[in-house]
Amino acid sequence: MTTTRSLFPVIMAGGSGTRFWPLSRHLFPKQLLRIGGEHTLIQQTMQRVLGCAPASNVLISTNAAQADLIRTQLVDWKEDLANGFLLEPEGRNTAPAIALAAIEVLARDPNGLMLVVPADHVVTGQRDFGAAVQLASQLASKGYLVTFGIKPIRPETGYGYIKPNGKSLLGKRGKLRGYVVQKFVEKPNARKAAQYLKAGNYFWNSGMFIWRAATIMEEIGLHQPAIKASMDRIRKLRTEGASKQQIDEVYRRIAPVSIDNGVMERSSKAAVVPVRFKWSDVGSWGSLDEVAEKNRGGNVVTGRVIDIDSTQSIVYADRRVVATIGLQDMVVVDTPDATLVCPKSRAQDVKKIVDILKQQQAPEHLEHLTVQRPWGSYTVLEEGPGFKVKRVTVNPGGRLSLQMHHQRSEHWVVIAGTPRVTREQEVFDLQVGESTAIPVKTRHRLENPGQETVHIIEVQNGPYLGEDDIVRFKDDYGRTASS
Repeated sequence: MTTTRSLFPVIMAGGSGTRFWPLSRHLFPKQLLRIGGEHTLIQQTMQRVLGCAPASNVLISTNAAQADLIRTQLVDWKEDLANGFLLEPEGRNTAPAIALAAIEVLARDPNGLMLVVPADHVVTGQRDFGAAVQLASQLASKGYLVTFGIKPIRPETGYGYIKPNGKSLLGKRGKLRGYVVQKFVEKPNARKAAQYLKAGNYFWNSGMFIWRAATIMEEIGLHQPAIKASMDRIRKLRTEGASKQQIDEVYRRIAPVSIDNGVMERSSKAAVVPVRFKWSDVGSWGSLDEVAEKNRGGNVVTGRVIDIDSTQSIVYADRRVVATIGLQDMVVVDTPDATLVCPKSRAQDVKKIVDILKQQQAPEHLEHLTVQRPWGSYTVLEEGPGFKVKRVTVNPGGRLSLQMHHQRSEHWVVIAGTPRVTREQEVFDLQVGESTAIPVKTRHRLENPGQETVHIIEVQNGPYLGEDDIVRFKDDYGRTASS
């Protein structure tokens, strides 16, 4: 597969963790999980698009809350992605996010092509993927908005469908063909889905696209003029040197619109390439059957699981032993702070559980007890009125920001490694068993200059212990929000 400097992959990575709860969370979504391979989904996506374009062309569309973790997972391409993150100040669905990416591509290359791919899909068959990208790129260069169609393998009611116009062949490459789209079909009921599967000329809408940046902006202007006007305003503010706050406010005022409903289904330039690679959007725990290895009983088993006579089930154990007996078509997922048990047939309803947790303002929907950071991680061990106890790990070479807290003090006890501490003007190393105190409103930093991972126990005290009680003065990761 050859790469082209005129192709700009745009990885859509702003989704929240709902259907893969409790393993995914709002701040740790599905794209950050290892599903269907040894690498996480976003790492798999990055590797996939690098067969088509240079790493310096890749753009990551996400939000500030997830950007740090994504940077950590894509650290192998840190230099190439230094200017590749497009941060939405607020999620406004896919059309505004794609428009924002399009004006970035146009600024880099007025003739640039965009390959828009979700960060959380599983694709098998790199050569077939590359061939589809090449044919779609040829069609996009002629002014078409191209999507990939997936051959249905079941009467799926959770996907939209595409029917090509078989008489309007636009191009071919090997066994691949590109056609004008005859019609898009919204998610059908079971009867309609079965009809589409039997007909053989309907395809699942994969949510992957290729088009010229200039073409998609023209079509957005035609079908969603308010979004186009907002993008024009953002470009003007940027040239005038406006503040980030001013630019973000323009984006926040955009009404949420999906690229499918808002543009593709209305455009006369829509085209489809039915592809040959295997694809899954891994939309729920039940869909792991499509991508994960199974044991003799047809079970997908991960972690410390002891099972007797279960069949066609999914069992995930994080730290504790999970024992199962005689399950059939069930899902069991155990994490340190939450456990899910449900039939496979109800796996899509996990989203309802997350909605209830949100309504209760329960922390279990937001993030895990162990929270990953660019420099390492922290785990909340215990908390109560006026105190919180954490275990903090700092990777070799990692360091936290130079920071200060207005409402809490901290006390650090070293249990492994040799951390370096900055406390106002002091800089000193601590050994295992030693400790130090960080008073309220004291500038401080924790770093690991050694080769062994640092572990400390941190005890916080104060009237407010939220993660947003932080002022950063220097930071290696370009963050402005709480750690």
